[in-house]
Amino acid sequence: MSIFTPTNQIRLTNVAVVQMKRAGKRFEIACYKNKVVGWRSGMEKDLDEVLQTHSVFVNVSKGQVAKKEDLISAFGTDDQTEICKQILTKGEVQVSDKEQHTQLEQMFRDIATIVADKCVNPETKRPYTVILIKRAMKDIHYSVKPNKSTKQQALEVIKQLKEKMKIEHAHMRLRFILPVNEGKKLRKLKPLIKVIESENYGQQLDIVCLIDPGCFREIDELVKKEIKGKGSLEVLTLKDVEEGDEKLE
Repeated sequence: MSIFTPTNQIRLTNVAVVQMKRAGKRFEIACYKNKVVGWRSGMEKDLDEVLQTHSVFVNVSKGQVAKKEDLISAFGTDDQTEICKQILTKGEVQVSDKEQHTQLEQMFRDIATIVADKCVNPETKRPYTVILIKRAMKDIHYSVKPNKSTKQQALEVIKQLKEKMKIEHAHMRLRFILPVNEGKKLRKLKPLIKVIESENYGQQLDIVCLIDPGCFREIDELVKKEIKGKGSLEVLTLKDVEEGDEKLE
């Protein structure tokens, strides 16, 4: 007695499924895990490295291959490789509940790491640990948004944490050196400067100050526009922090 798989079925394992709905029907392709993102970002260009098979399915898990007439009706062609490319580019990646939970946990850790790296207690200038930030995020019941970048969400978290704890972006320390007669042009920068640490007048004007890192690009462009090569802007420290981690009682 022979055992065989029906011709309209293909069995696959360790698969990532990408799905698309067209003409009222669902179509799926079977990809190798972790390869879809590489294809969409342009890092992976070999289709054979992404697709487990150049076949279009109606149900990957059951191995049910799509009918030729349904493909023509939905995509205007029965060229399975071309259809696979369309689904791969525009389709929705299906993940299991377990995989989704793991992804969300990783994003939660990544967000906490970004916040801990960028922020300090403004009173002590000491950084918070990742563990402490994770605990604080749980306390405010922060819910990870899988479709938003971790950077964007880190900014959201910082705003929300400010309502519950002492936390600010770590300041960046800059130094301006320019001719004394050009000093008036720095007035436009004052709203962007948090703290002026030192201001020395000699043959040149020498100013050391602290700014919010988010303002650096604007300050750099203003300096180039106003001073036009007559002075210099130097980054002394990317983060103004004290040694040791901050403890939250």
